Amino acid sequence: MVSSEYERRSAARFATFDQDGNGYIDREDFSAAAKALLAEFGIAARSDKGQALYGGAEAFWQGMAGIADRDGDQRITREEFVNGAVKRLRDNPDRFAEIARPFLHAALDLADSDGDGAATVADTMRVLGCLGVQPEVAQAAAASLDTDGDGKVAEGEIITAFARYFTVPE
Repeated sequence: MVSSEYERRSAARFATFDQDGNGYIDREDFSAAAKALLAEFGIAARSDKGQALYGGAEAFWQGMAGIADRDGDQRITREEFVNGAVKRLRDNPDRFAEIARPFLHAALDLADSDGDGAATVADTMRVLGCLGVQPEVAQAAAASLDTDGDGKVAEGEIITAFARYFTVPE
């Protein structure tokens, strides 16, 4: 049954956001992801790139909380995530992409070492690793994002893939 498989997969995706593994997603999980990315790329939190990343993380948190935090306690449980965010966004992956865009744009900017608007596949793997993706999965995912085979991953590729990862049942 697609629905139960979709819910199982969605519950597994929950762990990607629950950075500290405490059983719920909150603002601190988004801040922890930003902090890990800044450390990985050696960028100061008070720099323009650091502030953009923290601002993107906050915008992402606010968007997710607005959709999924049904009881208003500033925490998203696994049930709220599966029954709230994922079901609401399943029919509109573009909405999810827009919620994630500020954070993903800022993360890409950290990983874009030459300023050409794209990150190398290797740096994309580093970003995914900071977000808790296992190395072998990060390698396969980063390589698959390089749709034109140029060794780079552009923002549009990342945002589309990220939205599909969380909203498409297959």
